[in-house]
Amino acid sequence: MTTDAAARPSEPGPQPDPVPVVVLVSGSGTLLQALLDASAEPGYGVRVVAVGADRECPGLERAARTGVETFVVPPGDYADRAAWDLALAERVAKAAPRFVVTAGFMRILGPATLGLVPVVNTHPALLPSFPGAHGVRDALAYGVKVTGTTCHVVDAGVDTGPIIEQRVVAVEEDDTEDSLHERIKVQERDLLVDVVRRLAREGFAVDGRRVRIGQG
Repeated sequence: MTTDAAARPSEPGPQPDPVPVVVLVSGSGTLLQALLDASAEPGYGVRVVAVGADRECPGLERAARTGVETFVVPPGDYADRAAWDLALAERVAKAAPRFVVTAGFMRILGPATLGLVPVVNTHPALLPSFPGAHGVRDALAYGVKVTGTTCHVVDAGVDTGPIIEQRVVAVEEDDTEDSLHERIKVQERDLLVDVVRRLAREGFAVDGRRVRIGQG
């Protein structure tokens, strides 16, 4: 005869602590908001421990409303880019993140920050095509039939780091830069939330041009 104790399903084991992540922003913070919303869900496995910026911006306000610590490191307060990068690295290090996410952060990071922990970014095009600040405009002007969004590890170049994952978005005949960008943003937010979850839960390692999730 089966006892009541034996009939009950086994209790789930303790959940691992959420992985600490720092997010850097420069603007409205819609990508940040997607991460904040996801991290509020039980089981997502990520905690945004701090949000930093290079200037005051709405993204910081989004973080503050959820009780996340914020900080600003303005480049104009430092003698040169290297000094700013060092100050940013020191501030990020205080939060002790496992990795950093740049979500609409409009500054090129230097060796001090890049040397701390891996940095993850999204770009609104299918890299290596159309890097830089005008990826959507450039793809549309070139006449491509598909574009999309790329999540990659940041290196010293401009959108040149190893690719983690990509999503494809079809270009419609009547697309403008704005209409195309809006559809890309939907995929970009979903991609970032999914990739950050997987990197946190499964770990990852960068092996040359390949990012291997499930290792590291």
